[in-house]
Amino acid sequence: MMAAAQTFVGTHNFAAFAANRGRLEASAVRTIRTAKVRRTGPLTTIDFDGDGFLYRMVRLMVGAIVRCASGKSNLSEVRAALISPGTSRLGFAAPAEGLFLVRVRY
Repeated sequence: MMAAAQTFVGTHNFAAFAANRGRLEASAVRTIRTAKVRRTGPLTTIDFDGDGFLYRMVRLMVGAIVRCASGKSNLSEVRAALISPGTSRLGFAAPAEGLFLVRVRY
């Protein structure tokens, strides 16, 4: 899971990891500064720190991490979606339950 999470660190076009809600963002380029995966007993926590997030971006990134961990996807598919976002969509979004916004910095 940690290897999959680290794939998102850096500046990328996250269009493949966003739902457009019927309107397009001016740019889907965002920077993820850190991605951390922690296990505490049965609980797995995934933290992202970035300069901005698109609609459903975190849920789709977590879905991709879970798919990699379960063997339904691999890191090369995640990398391909970041390099060529128009050609790939990793469509599993993690459920919204358990998703928390911890802090907003300006």
